[in-house]
Amino acid sequence: MNHRTTHRNEEILEAVFTEREAGRDAAAGILAQAAPDHAPGADASDLEALAAEGMLRLDGTRVALTEEGERQARDVVRRHRLTERLFRDLLDLGEGATEKQACEFEHILSPEATDSVCTLLGHPPTCPHGKPIPPGPCCGTFQRTVRPLVTGLATFDLGATGRIVFIAPKFHDRMDRLAALGVIPGSTVRLHQRSPSYVIEVGETTIALDPEIAGEIYVKPVEAR
Repeated sequence: MNHRTTHRNEEILEAVFTEREAGRDAAAGILAQAAPDHAPGADASDLEALAAEGMLRLDGTRVALTEEGERQARDVVRRHRLTERLFRDLLDLGEGATEKQACEFEHILSPEATDSVCTLLGHPPTCPHGKPIPPGPCCGTFQRTVRPLVTGLATFDLGATGRIVFIAPKFHDRMDRLAALGVIPGSTVRLHQRSPSYVIEVGETTIALDPEIAGEIYVKPVEAR
């Protein structure tokens, strides 16, 4: 199987995965998601070929991933969403450039490189669009071979200054409350204390945060001015 065919199959498997996240499994929607940019001309024959390879199960117009298809789809989705974080948060690329690069890198990153990117980013739970990033082996181990550039505020050094890279709140209204206080991606914060609550400085404002909320804020160290 050549690279072009492999990339095409991965795009279709990714479409099955992302459509399922939205609660959909219709073949027409999956093919529409995959084409025209990612798998031009994708049609029912592509789904049938993947089914013959043991990647999909077809039931009339409904499509489901097999165990092997799930593994491959999960891997490509993980690579895509991690590279979205990499290009958006660390390299400050715009939406269009980020998406283009993510679509390219999702097909070429090795498992080792993927885990290194994940560790470098501090094992982010979501992509820039709020979709979950499937965790990898590196997310469940305490052994680190790469020092993270992005860490949770909960483990940030006392007295250190950082730029908020992303916030992954369990409840959406927390994001609104934090935004009203100036705690948003791009803001520079300084951590003053961890106990009994986390105290940070944002601009001229000092804010106390519950430990759970502090754990949802991810920062990248910057030099204090």
